[in-house]
Amino acid sequence: MHTSAHFAIAIDGPAASGKSTIAKCLARELNLVMVNSGAMYRAVTWKVLQLGLDPHDSAAVLSALDSMDIVCGVEGCFSTVAIDGRELNEELRDTAVNTAVSVVAAIPRVREVLVQKQRDYLQHTSVVMEGRDIGSIVFPDTPYKIYVDASEEVRAARRSAEGVTDSVAARDKADSNRTTAPLLVADGAVVLDNSDHTVASAVAAALDILRSQGLAVNEA
Repeated sequence: MHTSAHFAIAIDGPAASGKSTIAKCLARELNLVMVNSGAMYRAVTWKVLQLGLDPHDSAAVLSALDSMDIVCGVEGCFSTVAIDGRELNEELRDTAVNTAVSVVAAIPRVREVLVQKQRDYLQHTSVVMEGRDIGSIVFPDTPYKIYVDASEEVRAARRSAEGVTDSVAARDKADSNRTTAPLLVADGAVVLDNSDHTVASAVAAALDILRSQGLAVNEA
């Protein structure tokens, strides 16, 4: 457990639940840094694919991981990720990356390396961190935990609107059933059903939850 004065707000949930949008808005509202943990897993996946490796070949992935220079930083109020000197942005949404990221993210050593990088942010700043295991694994002791959910139909429609064609149900199954750090509602997390919220009402609901968990939040 860290001894820093900084704190983490954990925002977990399945694909297309709206957790990234809520986390970004919370970071702006609370003047914190928003960290997208999924971007780190996508970055490693992108590099694995660039190297022509089979994501299912754990030994090959781990060999490549050992030689990757992964730098997680901050630009403005958002996290950044670079591998071997290349900062990654749009590449992280490639269809091939979407397809393979659950496989790479399920490798225990990959999670171990990236979880440490996620925790390292608290050495420098307080964060709103979104992902799938933030409240359960990365910061299990934080009192500030929200699990953002939405119906499968709503999430599938959102993915389609973004031009993403992967299966929400398949991604849920892969993330929920993996042995290491499966997607689940962390102890102490409050579930926010984002099926019918607007962005503004979802953020307001999240702020109410954080107040109930003891975070000092100024009234709008």
